[in-house]
Amino acid sequence: MQKIHELARSVDVVLETDVLVVGSGPGGLAAALAAARAGARTALIDRNGCFGGNITQVGVEGFAWYRHENTVDCEGIGIEFEERAKAMGAAMPEPQSLSHALDAEMFKWVADTLVQEAGVTPLLHRLCVAPIMEKSVILGVITESKAGREAILAKRVVDATGDADIAARAGAPFHKSLKKDMMAVSVMFSMSGVNKRRFIDSVKADPQTYADWSGNGEWDYETTGKEDQLFSPFLRKPFKKALDAGLIPPYLHTIAGTWGTVTDQGDLTYLNLVHVPEIDGTDPNDLTLGEMRGRREAIYAMEALRKFMPGCEDAKLRNFGMTLGIRDTRKIDALYNLTGNDVREQARFDDAIGIFPEFIDGYGILILPTTGRYWHVPYRALVPKGVGNLLVAGRSIGGDKVSHASARNMMCCAVSGQGAGVAAAVSIQRDEAFDALNIGAVQSELARQGARFR
Repeated sequence: MQKIHELARSVDVVLETDVLVVGSGPGGLAAALAAARAGARTALIDRNGCFGGNITQVGVEGFAWYRHENTVDCEGIGIEFEERAKAMGAAMPEPQSLSHALDAEMFKWVADTLVQEAGVTPLLHRLCVAPIMEKSVILGVITESKAGREAILAKRVVDATGDADIAARAGAPFHKSLKKDMMAVSVMFSMSGVNKRRFIDSVKADPQTYADWSGNGEWDYETTGKEDQLFSPFLRKPFKKALDAGLIPPYLHTIAGTWGTVTDQGDLTYLNLVHVPEIDGTDPNDLTLGEMRGRREAIYAMEALRKFMPGCEDAKLRNFGMTLGIRDTRKIDALYNLTGNDVREQARFDDAIGIFPEFIDGYGILILPTTGRYWHVPYRALVPKGVGNLLVAGRSIGGDKVSHASARNMMCCAVSGQGAGVAAAVSIQRDEAFDALNIGAVQSELARQGARFR
């Protein structure tokens, strides 16, 4: 490969802070709020123009769609996201669970409000391009923006990029599934102009269950059986009819999925119907392919809904998500790597920084938390090997494929994020390294903030 050599340059330090959080999805937003509330000067970076990540930039609005009557749920900042959204008119009841779906557009304002209330320094429109290292210790990051190249220094850094970008570039070991084995990426979209009464009447006349997910390639799922007869807002039949009619190409037999809410104004939201396989979210060429192919397939999906789903006859596109929904890229090699047995069998850890229900969604497994079972999220899964002053929060914490299918979910990302933010603040206050941190002090602050870890 041909190479060029960049000239050496000096970069202005534009900010020095205690805790720097890179990435503002559920994990990063929770980490920044937790660190600030624990008394640390905190800054939050995002490459886009809003905070919220998978919620606001991808359009995944079903934040706690796993919750049922007997679910033992986590507590803390993740639940606060849902409650504040409800209070601020940015949520509405979710059809398959005892939860509220977040309004992706309005949640941008909710996130702004939470950041400002906590005193977090907001740093939007900045792309982190490199860690600042002194041997194996991270000291901050280099960003690129309209202002050019800038340096931000921090005593502790939380990588909440979702892809472990900072950890990987800092030299932390990680692993990725082969591209052929990665979970498919999604192009989320919403429609307007839906006749709510006709749509809901059609759903009620032919209610779908989780058992109906199986039987179509990508949608073959292992369950425990207790999920099978629960209602699911699942759509496949309109696309099967469209295939039979030649309205969509035969290779798109995997178009199927769920809808989120339908408003009185006729907005059908959080349409999770398009799944593009073999896309590596760390490869910009793959991302380009996924974005363009996914939008084309979404247009086919909308044509099928207009033709074969009652209530959608006059509907049109309201919006695409700002970017692809990525489920599966790098996972760090942490001090402890979660296992499938941990999330299936209610693992308990002395260094727990949160709990998460027995909810697994991915790699052909669907288990819903309907019986009160839950597992502990261990602090050690957030600590990458080989790099000092760095924690990882969100879907790239240490673990295998099955544990990832649980830990990647947005509420669990908020759990690991709150744990990371508190640990970063406590680490500074106690002058202790992350791999020797007093977990009791972390748990005390988590308890003060209303998080549950037992």
